[in-house]
Amino acid sequence: MAPAGLGDSAFIEPDWPVPDRVRAVSTTRGGGTSAPPFDSLNLGMHVGDDAARVAANRAVVSRVLDVTTKPGWLDQVHGTVVADFDAADPGRHRVPPTADAAVTTRAGRICVIMTADCLPVLLADRDGTVVGAAHGGWRGLARGIIEATIAAMRLRGADPADLLAWLGPAIGPRAYEVGRDVADALGGGPALTPGRPGHWHLDLYALARARLRTCGISRIYGGEWCTFSEPARFFSYRRDGVTGRQATLIWIGE
Repeated sequence: MAPAGLGDSAFIEPDWPVPDRVRAVSTTRGGGTSAPPFDSLNLGMHVGDDAARVAANRAVVSRVLDVTTKPGWLDQVHGTVVADFDAADPGRHRVPPTADAAVTTRAGRICVIMTADCLPVLLADRDGTVVGAAHGGWRGLARGIIEATIAAMRLRGADPADLLAWLGPAIGPRAYEVGRDVADALGGGPALTPGRPGHWHLDLYALARARLRTCGISRIYGGEWCTFSEPARFFSYRRDGVTGRQATLIWIGE
């Protein structure tokens, strides 16, 4: 069931067998205050929306989720840097750290990934002692953001064989056409299927699943949405250009 106050379609709760202390959710575009083309629950400060409206939207999310600490927003750049939310409370950052993933073992510290077609990847160990979130655009996946996030979790005692993964809303393969540069950067593979001459359809979900399995993770959930194809529910940069951002959050409950 979605959190009370925003309607049944405003949030997506992962369906995966993690301990109850692990909390996670993906937002959609409904239930906020932003005007078109950012309507309405835009959580991105960097997209041209009114800052006061974005702040109000973020406050709505925190209130509905009943969290007392501020989520750890990141400055995402399609790289492989993993923010350490054990070292410092992310809610106290004046400037978001430049990173494309975050991990923590500390209760109440919220890892957040913003997307508008890219793939949010959530990770948690079976005991609920460490969680992480990664931003999976094709560049980040090709460069190893999943591997970097898992490595950071291993440093905190997590065995990859004990990790579970959940894949949040992203652009689906039928809508995601890429050129030869992307196909070459990815080295081919089953996540790419031929389209019109010189183009391929890229399945971000399949690419992430392959990367996760190579790292030893077999319990993988989610991955059934297409942000491009559901304009009433999701922001999509490829579809709209100027648009908002939804967020996927994970944390250990206090």
